[in-house]
Amino acid sequence: MLTDAEIRQNAAMRLDAIDLPFLDRVASGKVREIFRVNDFLILVVTDRLSAFDRILGLVPYKGQVLNQLSTFWFDAVSDITPHHLLESPDPNVSVVRLLRPLPVEVVVRGYITGVTSTALWHRYAQGERTIYGIDFPDGLHKNEQLPEPIITPTTKARDGGHDERITENEIVERGLVSEELWRQVHETAIALFRRGQAIARDAGLILVDTKYEFGTDENGVLYLIDEIHTPDSSRFWLSGSYAERIAGGQEPENFDKEFVRLHYAARGYRGEGEPFPLPVDLAVETSARYQAIYEMLTGRDFVPGELPADARIARNLQAWLQRVRYG
Repeated sequence: MLTDAEIRQNAAMRLDAIDLPFLDRVASGKVREIFRVNDFLILVVTDRLSAFDRILGLVPYKGQVLNQLSTFWFDAVSDITPHHLLESPDPNVSVVRLLRPLPVEVVVRGYITGVTSTALWHRYAQGERTIYGIDFPDGLHKNEQLPEPIITPTTKARDGGHDERITENEIVERGLVSEELWRQVHETAIALFRRGQAIARDAGLILVDTKYEFGTDENGVLYLIDEIHTPDSSRFWLSGSYAERIAGGQEPENFDKEFVRLHYAARGYRGEGEPFPLPVDLAVETSARYQAIYEMLTGRDFVPGELPADARIARNLQAWLQRVRYG
């Protein structure tokens, strides 16, 4: 992984947006630029960092880490469920199947924690005991492990809005997902989470919670889509210091963007109104943590892609397009 000085040196070439005139643009998400070629979607993962449903700023190499880590995880869970990834022609790019996304995000939690308004601990600390349709007993403590992983879904936000909490029963009652398909989603999500916990444990990490997204093909077959077990979509703690820090009343050592949320929450921002810009030092530290967790989980060295990333991505996608069209 790169040193802080190397990260700072290349910070000016962070990938924010990209113009690929030879591809049809479909959408621009919080983190991804989405293009289409025939029955393929091209996902270009930028360096934008999103938290509290807002884009806070840019983190060097973040897009590459997310893309390559998801590629690792898709391969690691391919025996559990089909997934949308077909190939990765560039460190920041995934070519995926064109599928119909389900209109909910599947959040699986193994611990009671979090600082955002939708976080389990935040709601519990406010006095709620029935959250996401699940009853919780009195006496739970922040960052405590739950007896079993639970699913706390949200609807997918549109046009920059906030995700909305919803129960599993409401998903079926509203007709968002059929009862049979939701049962499959539930079982698949728990199996994916347990696989993620096991691999994280071997890497000296705790997979605390995560978000999955699913889609279906024209035959109704369920696929895992988007990303999986990245520090953007998941919370990871160092397992070696967890018990000691909890006993001492400290926050667990995290290797995800939760420390960015904590930084903002400590300064009074929890998602309401416009956030202050992501400080440079915080962006550098985030980049270092993302690279570190990539190396811990995959067992591979992080090798930064050639910069500037947009020129490299355009070149690699043009070569991929030639190969697809002409073999």
